[in-house]
Amino acid sequence: MTAKAAAGFAGRMEPPSRQTSLDDLDRLADLLDTRWRIPGTNWRFGVDAIASIVPVAGDLSTAVVSAYMIKRAHDLGAPNHILARMVGNVAIDTVVGSVPLIGTVFDFAFKANRRNMTLLKKHFAGR
Repeated sequence: MTAKAAAGFAGRMEPPSRQTSLDDLDRLADLLDTRWRIPGTNWRFGVDAIASIVPVAGDLSTAVVSAYMIKRAHDLGAPNHILARMVGNVAIDTVVGSVPLIGTVFDFAFKANRRNMTLLKKHFAGR
């Protein structure tokens, strides 16, 4: 039995690599912001836009998921200035997205989680 296999049996698992974590966050951002496309257009939307149909509660629920993404970015070692921009993107998305009707349209256009993933990818690619 290899040492790695023995470690697995002992209940210890290696933490995921940075790239694996970024890939996981990217899939979550896709689900929230760009999962589906309106046929015949290039307009993409995700759970965030659908949830915003329910004013305030829908946007707050997706903001919680976005906060989780920011926490994971922190755990990966993203610097404070990147985290602050990520928080700003989510705050704008949550506040403006909470306005009935206008917020739903806004959520189709402003992709806070995609923006946050772009920030993270650029930061870690520059290392």
